[in-house]
Amino acid sequence: MAYQTFRQEYMQIPVVTRAYTTACVITTLAVQLDLVSPFRLYFNPTLIIEQYQLWRLITTFLFLGNMGFNFLFNMIFTYRYCRMLEEGSFRRRTADFVMMFIFGGICMITFAFFVNLLFLGHALTIMLVYVWSRRNPFVRLNFFGLLNFQAPYLPWVLLGFSVLLGNTIWVDLVGMAVGHMYYFAEDVFPRLRGGFRVLKTPQILKTLFDAHPEDPDYTPPPEDRPGGFNWGQEANMQ
Repeated sequence: MAYQTFRQEYMQIPVVTRAYTTACVITTLAVQLDLVSPFRLYFNPTLIIEQYQLWRLITTFLFLGNMGFNFLFNMIFTYRYCRMLEEGSFRRRTADFVMMFIFGGICMITFAFFVNLLFLGHALTIMLVYVWSRRNPFVRLNFFGLLNFQAPYLPWVLLGFSVLLGNTIWVDLVGMAVGHMYYFAEDVFPRLRGGFRVLKTPQILKTLFDAHPEDPDYTPPPEDRPGGFNWGQEANMQ
């Protein structure tokens, strides 16, 4: 019974969020159980170019660190903001959401060639948070019950918290930079005089992800719902 309930809840998670978060959990568990070494997963341009270890272009986004607070923190934000985007502004546009991941991944890998970054999963999380926060600028959030602020400041709050945890600032900055590039290309530039959509979703992605009709009885949660536990929650308005 419990298994059926879990499976039912799991299958209700949108496809991109489900696939990405599951891949992150499986990869991290594999490292934790010593089934694979993190040295086989990190981004290494030399090994990619000279030894054709192309899987590193993918696995660099899947390992979010050893099991612990950092991993839990990253997974919560990845899951919640990825799902809010997919069920909100990307509802019925799964192919466009996949295109956002591809765009973000290509840009981050390009940055990683010039900045010494080994794992880019946290940067991808920050990109998701950044795009969500810019598309919901009037949502007020509460972080650990200590800070009240509007959504666009959330990436900066996470950057400060990440630094307090001892993480490098460059990962967050790369995520924010790529998130802003996507936001500008999709939400700002097309609305300017003479502007147009810079990113075009290939037809093959639309065929793969947007060909199936949506369940007419499905009602997605609002995109501006709380961001998880006490952090990122909507502040009470008096």
